[in-house]
Amino acid sequence: SQKHKAHIRFIPQKEIVYNGLLPYADRLDKEATELLAEIKANLCRAVLVRELWPGVSFWSRKLFSFLKLYGRRFSKEDHVLFIKLLYELVTLPNLEPHMMQGYARLLIQLLKKKELLSRDDLQLPWRPLYELYERVLYSKTEHLGLIWFPNSVDNILKALIKSCRLYFPVSSTQEMLDEWRPLLCVFDVVMQKAVSNMELFLPTIMPPEEHSQGFQLWFDELMNLWMSVQNQPSWEGHLVNLFARLANDNIGYVDWTPYIPTIFTRILRSLNLPVGVSQMVAPRYLTNSYDIGHLVLLITALLGGPGNPAQKELTCLFNSIASFYHPSNHGRWQSRLMRLLQRLPASVVRRVHRERHAAPSWIPPVPEQQRLTDADLQEFSSSLIGAALLAMFSKTGSMDAAYALQNLALLTPELIIPPVLEKTYAAMETLTEPHTLTATLSCMIGMARSLVSASNHYPEGRTHVLPLLMGSLPGVDPNDFSKCMITFQFIATFTALVPLVDCSSAPSQQGDLTEIEKDLCFASAEFEDFVLQFLDRCFALIDSSTLEQTRGETETDTQTQLESLVELGLSSTVSTILTQCSIDIYKVALQKVYNFATTNIFETCVSGRMVADMCRAAAKCHPAESLRLFVPHCCSVIFHITDSQYLCVTRVDGEQLLKYQGDLERILSVCVRLRCKRAYTLACSLLEHTLRSLSLIYPTEYRSTPGAFDSDLPIRDWGRAGDVAALGVCWHVPSQEEENFVFQLLSRLLHPELQRIKDHVSGDQPMSREELLQSLAIVQHCLLGAGSILPPLDGPHVSDLVPSMVNLEEIKLHIGVDYDDSRENYRESICQTMRLLLHHILEHSEDDTKSLFVIIKIISDLMFFRGTHKKEFDSRWKSFTLVKKSMENRLHGKKQHIRALLIDRVLLQHEMRKLVVEGSEYKVVHQELLCDLLLLSTSTYSQVRSRAQNVLMTALGTYSFSYRDLTPRILQLLSPQHTDVTQQQFKGALYCLLGVYGGVCLASVRDWDCIGEVWPALVRCGLSPSMTLEKPSIGRLLDDITDRIHRQHDTIGIYFTVVVVFILTKPPFFIVVAVMCNLWPTKAHFLPYRKYEKLVNDLLDCLEDRDLPWKFEHMATDLLSIQLRDDHPLPPDAVLYFTQGLTHDSISIRKVAISAVAGILKQLKRPRPKVTVKPSDISGIEDPEGVCVGDRETNRWLQYDSNNLPLSQEQWDSQHYCTHHIYVAIYVLQGEKIIFEYFSDPEFIDQLLGFLSLEDRKGKDTFSPRRFCLFKGLFRNYGDEFLPLLWPHLEQLAGDSHESSQRCVCEITAGLIRGSKHWSFSKTLTHMLTALANITVETYTDWGTCIATACEGRDPRKLSWLLELLMESPLSGEGGSFRDASLLYVLQGGLAQQQWRVSELLHRLLAYLEPKLTQVYKNVRERIGSVLTYIFMIDVALPHTQPTSSPHVAEFVTRVLERLKPLTSEQEIHNHVHEENTQETDERTQAVKLLKTVLKWLMASAGRTFTTPVQQQLQLLPLLFKIAPVEIDESYDEMKQDARTCLSLMSQGLLYPEQIPLVLAALEEMAVSRSWHARYSVLTYLQIMVFYNLFTLLSLSAEVLRIRKLVMQLLLDEQLEVRDMAGTTLSGLLQCQFFPLDSSLQTQLQTLSQTRLPKARGELASTDLVRRHAGVLGLSACILSSPYEVPDWMPQILMDLSDHLNDPQPIEMTVKKTLSDFRRTHHDNWQEHRQCFTDDQLLVLTDLLVSPCYYA
Repeated sequence: SQKHKAHIRFIPQKEIVYNGLLPYADRLDKEATELLAEIKANLCRAVLVRELWPGVSFWSRKLFSFLKLYGRRFSKEDHVLFIKLLYELVTLPNLEPHMMQGYARLLIQLLKKKELLSRDDLQLPWRPLYELYERVLYSKTEHLGLIWFPNSVDNILKALIKSCRLYFPVSSTQEMLDEWRPLLCVFDVVMQKAVSNMELFLPTIMPPEEHSQGFQLWFDELMNLWMSVQNQPSWEGHLVNLFARLANDNIGYVDWTPYIPTIFTRILRSLNLPVGVSQMVAPRYLTNSYDIGHLVLLITALLGGPGNPAQKELTCLFNSIASFYHPSNHGRWQSRLMRLLQRLPASVVRRVHRERHAAPSWIPPVPEQQRLTDADLQEFSSSLIGAALLAMFSKTGSMDAAYALQNLALLTPELIIPPVLEKTYAAMETLTEPHTLTATLSCMIGMARSLVSASNHYPEGRTHVLPLLMGSLPGVDPNDFSKCMITFQFIATFTALVPLVDCSSAPSQQGDLTEIEKDLCFASAEFEDFVLQFLDRCFALIDSSTLEQTRGETETDTQTQLESLVELGLSSTVSTILTQCSIDIYKVALQKVYNFATTNIFETCVSGRMVADMCRAAAKCHPAESLRLFVPHCCSVIFHITDSQYLCVTRVDGEQLLKYQGDLERILSVCVRLRCKRAYTLACSLLEHTLRSLSLIYPTEYRSTPGAFDSDLPIRDWGRAGDVAALGVCWHVPSQEEENFVFQLLSRLLHPELQRIKDHVSGDQPMSREELLQSLAIVQHCLLGAGSILPPLDGPHVSDLVPSMVNLEEIKLHIGVDYDDSRENYRESICQTMRLLLHHILEHSEDDTKSLFVIIKIISDLMFFRGTHKKEFDSRWKSFTLVKKSMENRLHGKKQHIRALLIDRVLLQHEMRKLVVEGSEYKVVHQELLCDLLLLSTSTYSQVRSRAQNVLMTALGTYSFSYRDLTPRILQLLSPQHTDVTQQQFKGALYCLLGVYGGVCLASVRDWDCIGEVWPALVRCGLSPSMTLEKPSIGRLLDDITDRIHRQHDTIGIYFTVVVVFILTKPPFFIVVAVMCNLWPTKAHFLPYRKYEKLVNDLLDCLEDRDLPWKFEHMATDLLSIQLRDDHPLPPDAVLYFTQGLTHDSISIRKVAISAVAGILKQLKRPRPKVTVKPSDISGIEDPEGVCVGDRETNRWLQYDSNNLPLSQEQWDSQHYCTHHIYVAIYVLQGEKIIFEYFSDPEFIDQLLGFLSLEDRKGKDTFSPRRFCLFKGLFRNYGDEFLPLLWPHLEQLAGDSHESSQRCVCEITAGLIRGSKHWSFSKTLTHMLTALANITVETYTDWGTCIATACEGRDPRKLSWLLELLMESPLSGEGGSFRDASLLYVLQGGLAQQQWRVSELLHRLLAYLEPKLTQVYKNVRERIGSVLTYIFMIDVALPHTQPTSSPHVAEFVTRVLERLKPLTSEQEIHNHVHEENTQETDERTQAVKLLKTVLKWLMASAGRTFTTPVQQQLQLLPLLFKIAPVEIDESYDEMKQDARTCLSLMSQGLLYPEQIPLVLAALEEMAVSRSWHARYSVLTYLQIMVFYNLFTLLSLSAEVLRIRKLVMQLLLDEQLEVRDMAGTTLSGLLQCQFFPLDSSLQTQLQTLSQTRLPKARGELASTDLVRRHAGVLGLSACILSSPYEVPDWMPQILMDLSDHLNDPQPIEMTVKKTLSDFRRTHHDNWQEHRQCFTDDQLLVLTDLLVSPCYYA
């Protein structure tokens, strides 16, 4: 390694180790160094000449490939420079979005391994990145269509910020807080933005000495904020993610102990588990739940430390949710629970790896006392094992559980493996439940390595290997497909880890063996037996899957998918087993396979292939022995009958084949000319595989230890990981003889075929189609076989494709073959022959599609094939990663994979080098081939077309800039001048433009020249004579193209300014070069916007053509509208077109025009001068020191104050909002002039409003933001110029109550109010009264949107007229209940936008509403409830808040309770109001009505407010308990339903420790109430409250006792239903382990249950019966509390219960129900559970559980 580093003169950051294992590794160093130098030089050059495209983008792509091929094989200095350069590029201000995304991806790759660069090596400023993020994510112009971003841009930017935030400077935390703290306003959407920014940007990895400038600045403040919020607002998730990251990065530096109970309570709440009988979930809980990935991080980071407090909570958490994992429970919460279970162990493994095994780096390590000890890990595993064992059999499959168990087994094998083994053995024995077998086997596969490796924790695991293998053999079962596959996988996994060697003689020879090792040695004698039995099973499988048996009626010769899977499983398992055998066992097995294969006759389709597979597997392992048996036999057979099936034998080592050279050549030359199609295809594939074995580079063995197995004790190698440094790969590299043999075969077989084809073309010797196909097949297979030895096509490259000042040439990679120029270049000759043949066929017999298919395939292989296909490579890469995942060892890390996997990875690295072709040079040969493909792509037959198009698209993606050569050729076929184009050609050309999904789309390439030609051509092709819209396929195709353009279009840059201070890497030192962009303004910089204007004008010219069909007119309009930009104004002609388009006849063009004109108006907006104001100067009050939240005195001047409203011009101007400019009507820009002229034209306005007030889709229309933007822009840019014209129309529309007219008024009004922001005083408007009088059912939401949009972000004092107008008398009752509700809705929309600035209005509104709370109408009540929520929204208790000036809940509730007095005295509240009309009832009915409204308010606020006013709600609880019904019944009236909903929502609330005693006191008070309904509801309330606040309650032991007492008290209630419910509650509390089931509780229940009943049969003394029933209920609660296991106390309690079977009712019912429940839940695992009972107990139980015969 030292020598290696000396050779390359620098220390590489991190190389790909696998490169060093390739057979040609010595040449890679030089290659990589040269490539890197080239990349550096060209990148610098491109940046210096400011050529972002194609220069920088081309070479940054090359850098990407470099990373893929060699890893980070450059010095640290280079690494830092690359990052700095790309960081500059990403944050360039005017960069086009697509390029920015490309650079960001590359930058993420460079920053990926964070341990390589410390914070001292690299620092990146955070602001440029933040500005970029702001620009993209909160773009001001994107919604107007002025800039288009790619879809994935958000995610890529977030990933980039995540990679960069490590390197933000120390001061950045403080700067970020200064930037975002002002945004933390809980009532506003901007809160979401602030918190998510913090989550993204705040750096958390720092050395401990910098913590005071890091997280300590914000931790307490944000933690308090989180703790004070109760109703999961949408930003809470981001906060949790931030804390999770902080905890994980700084284990041991943050003290979490005080917060642990609350954190776990919140985790449990966010799982949204259903509790109790009838639970309503507030809808926001479902959407805003925390992200499981971050929760897992948080839990993992909290574990450990002195006393390990978090583990206790975790154990409790899993105990309380364990029953949800049982397979019989299913619901929408299940996927979250499964993810939690799957990820938690993996996360702990990662943490242990980091603490114990990770290489030291600059990231601060976890302090000693905080690390996880072995005891901690054992505790952790035992808390999860219960849930994991239940989840194994879940309905969603066992994958999650298997992954969890795999990681747990790494941590503590001795705890995890035994219970799973037990289940596995049980499953192997049963025949009735195949699904348990598949589940347990898939779990065992994950645990295989922990089981077989010799660890000190669990040494006896290895003795299970043989019993498991033998036990799994019956699973090879032809009748059950899934069982068969999982068994194959199981056997292959275990045999890959264990060498199958018989070492039973070892103990007698070696003395130093432990007991277990001796046992293993003796057991290993069974291996031979196992292998032979396995082969027998396989032969049986093959016998049963012949064509006749598997197919029955269907007449197909191909395999079904299932069979091919079984075949794959079979062959890979056999080859694994035979690879791992010792040579003695192998010989026995081989003989057995040989006998089977030669003595039976198989049909060729199914079983024949399987036999051939087995033979092939055998031959692959030890070619010498097996070929000695098979080849001579096959040859003799073939010479007799010249057709047979064992042709697959030869995918083996080439050297061994040379011995049979003559035989093979003889067979091949005979067989490939056979007439039977089946025979010659097999012969061809034999030929292909022979050639491949001779010419490819590949490893020859995959054993689990290097060398043969004759080393000292093989059992010590069980489960051994491969060692990357000493893999000892044996490569097959083609030798000279083998190459000679390949070329000999080619000249004997390929040469004559090419000659034949040439003769056929010249007409000397024509062939029939069948013969031609046969010739082509031979050519194709020769090419596929020898592709890696034939040099790629070469020649001069096509010049002048793209102007560039940087060299853009391809990289040549060495792939281990030195091409021999002296031999004939077959690739060239095939290429020429194929082109001849292709043109011949297209001229003479175009319907010979089969030959054309083969030719297309051959052309694609000529261009791309060098030994591997991309598709094959991808699927192998995928399966490699899957196997790696199932067998990796994350705990020790450092590539501890098994050797076979590592060898596979090296081979994949070799194949990847063969495939790197993107950015290849476009040569003349390729040009010819692509033109041929274009011919085929536009030929007559659709299948030929589509195959050729696919190849063509791949080629366009491969050869750089080839699209610039092909596009004009395609467009020629579309042009109207070209008259003799057939429809097929036309369609083919369109398809070529469309491209394949995910590939190049020529219609939307980011290149001005290209788009400038393609788009106008697409529109013009509407005039082409061969264009008919009668064919629906062409119409659909055009739609697809426009759709694709729309989806893929993102803005293409016009102005590129590069200001770079950049560092060139040239030896000997770095030269700093500063280049300013104004030194030489080259022509290149003005070109793009010329091209842009030309494109727009071309499209407009097309539109002027009268004959253009409507479809193309729409298309052109669409394309034009995409071309609006925010950095260059639209040319005036286009402005004219769009303004006229506003009154176009076609609705879709009108729609496009509306959004386009809104965008144009934004372009024309004049910049306004902004004045910064310091609030304290205006109010004259200084800000207090420190953090102060809430209504501050200093902000008083911003609030709404009716005594100080601007009612005249002077006042209006004197107040502070912003500066005013009164418009001068001089229009400078042409665009402004055009719009002005049109909108001043009364006719135009008539038409426009006529169109705008039409209905589009009946009943579906809503307020349209696009039209709003249009009008806002008009009034903003032109002042009130157009009002006189619009006014009469508005008044007329306002008077019309039709939905569409009303909506039109809404849109214009909102635009008007927002647009009039800078107007002077006199111009405000008042036409809204009439309109609001006509509000209708359909339009009230539109008006709400209108007012909310109008008030958004505006100063309330400027809108005073509007707010006063709405406040006048919303509940006048004139227009009926509907109008009242609607007016309130509209008002609420306005006030909600203004938040704290209108506290005075809120007070006025509350005063106005309070007397009116007793509304009769339901809709008005609901609306009032919702408005009240908004009124009290501002009354929250956040940390550091000063009391708010807005209304307070507490005062309101006191006033309401006063009015509800008449109801509080009553027993139960019913809703009848039909008694005599005396004074008292009147008060009562008013109170009932009031109560209904209050209920609506409680329901509305449960979901919306941030903190729950607990004390106030408790005052209302008694009332609710009285109303709420017990049963669920839809027929109840509204009030009862509402009361139930309220209770359910209130019980889910999050409680703080100080509130719990208050709630319990209220519940205790209700528990002695006279109404049993109330007592019953106490229990349901309690269940939900305890579960949703579990950990908070557990931390207060006094309250736990109070709850226990309360439940026991209700267990003795005289009402039967209450007792039952108390029993259920008790079992639930026991199941959560809320209090332990200790002996005192048991004895208390037993004494109760033994209460003597008096003998007198007459009247049972009821109290005694109640006590006895209570005891029985308590005992049955104990039994039901552990539904899926049998603890030690259970048998005794069951016996006690059985004594009560003959007690009087209701006791007898209870006992029967309990026993049947016990039977139901324990039935699944009864075999295990039986063990817990004694024989006598079992007898009694069987009597109880088997129901007596009905007919006795």
